[in-house]
Amino acid sequence: MTARVEHLFEVFDRLIAIKNECTREIAAECGLNNLTAKQIAYLKVIEKHHDLTFSKLAEITNNSKPTVTEMVDRFVRMECAYRQKCPDDGRMAYIRLTEKGRMIANAEQNALHRMIERIVQALDENEVDLLIEILRKVR
Repeated sequence: MTARVEHLFEVFDRLIAIKNECTREIAAECGLNNLTAKQIAYLKVIEKHHDLTFSKLAEITNNSKPTVTEMVDRFVRMECAYRQKCPDDGRMAYIRLTEKGRMIANAEQNALHRMIERIVQALDENEVDLLIEILRKVR
């Protein structure tokens, strides 16, 4: 590998490390350092779908309803989600995320925002403009 490519690798490796650090900060702020990738994926599905029922979540995630119920119960205990009774059918409940749950579901996006804030703080205006111009060329 040429020195230039090696240097580029090191720079991008550092950027990825900064993003991962931002993601860990968000998880720590929520008090949930030990969430699994599967649990985060569930939270993302819940965040994405409005009026999501247990049956619909089971269908989307290709799991049984008892598995989904267990996962949602865990989210409720962790204060990431809550059940909201359907106004039209009291037997049905929607799964809703708390602010904490939304923050975790959007952690990657929020981490990217934090990383960009760190970049903007480290660079002057011209450097930020140049970085934008360079990165737009990458396809």
